[in-house]
Amino acid sequence: MASSSSSASDLRYCPRWKYDVFLTFRCADSRKTFTSHLYEGLKNRGIFTFQDDKRLENGDSIPEELLKAIEESQVALNIFSKNYATSKWCLDELVKIMECKNENGQLVIPIFYDVDPWHVRNQSESFEEAFAKHESRYKNDVEGMKKVQGWRTALTVAANLKGYDILNG
Repeated sequence: MASSSSSASDLRYCPRWKYDVFLTFRCADSRKTFTSHLYEGLKNRGIFTFQDDKRLENGDSIPEELLKAIEESQVALNIFSKNYATSKWCLDELVKIMECKNENGQLVIPIFYDVDPWHVRNQSESFEEAFAKHESRYKNDVEGMKKVQGWRTALTVAANLKGYDILNG
């Protein structure tokens, strides 16, 4: 009868995560302020952080490499700022991150940078304006409206997670 236990030589170390942290944010709002300081702080502490420096704001889809980086990250730090919801790119990333949270157990931590968490959760103020524009753009497109609803849902769920509120820089 074969033994059910494995020897140490039979086991192979296969890390589950390629990155410790995936950092997502609206470039125009925080790249040169909060986000760059956070990224450097994480890096200086030996935390391997993925930060996408090649954002294509006009692109409708996220490159495969970026989707893979999201999947391979243990933690996602979502930096919500006033103009976050104006970016389809950021919202698409958020939907993928929330999928990874549900499917892979990824830890998602919201950071509310100079924005009231209530406004993010309830899509009011600048978030309401951004979604009105998205809905106007897709008003005659059933698939587009489904996408907008997916963004809304992901944003609400993510904003209801325990996170950090950073007001006034």
